[in-house]
Amino acid sequence: MTTHTNQQGSIFILPQAIKTVARNAALQSYGVISLAPANPTETVTRFLMKDADVGILVNVDEGGVSLELNLIVEYGLRIKSVADSVAESVKYSVEKTMGIPVKQVDVHVRGLRISNPD
Repeated sequence: MTTHTNQQGSIFILPQAIKTVARNAALQSYGVISLAPANPTETVTRFLMKDADVGILVNVDEGGVSLELNLIVEYGLRIKSVADSVAESVKYSVEKTMGIPVKQVDVHVRGLRISNPD
């Protein structure tokens, strides 16, 4: 949890809120099909819970936020370009929305998928 203090009081931001912003930014990026579970535990969680946030890990410390994204990317696109675009988009969205500095965004491509077989 991150905490900001101002004259009116304290602001507490939970990692779940950061995940939501990062998830929306990643899924709106060109070439991203979906988020992928990072490990077998997330795979089970995904099936048991309807709105489980899988594919994003958030680490918060004094210096800022570190994010790790696990993606499934559209087949036929340049993977490095998609990964760079997603990293920049997520970093911008989290910093702009939350007001927290993002130290790093790691993007792991877990698979490729053909979205339109035509």
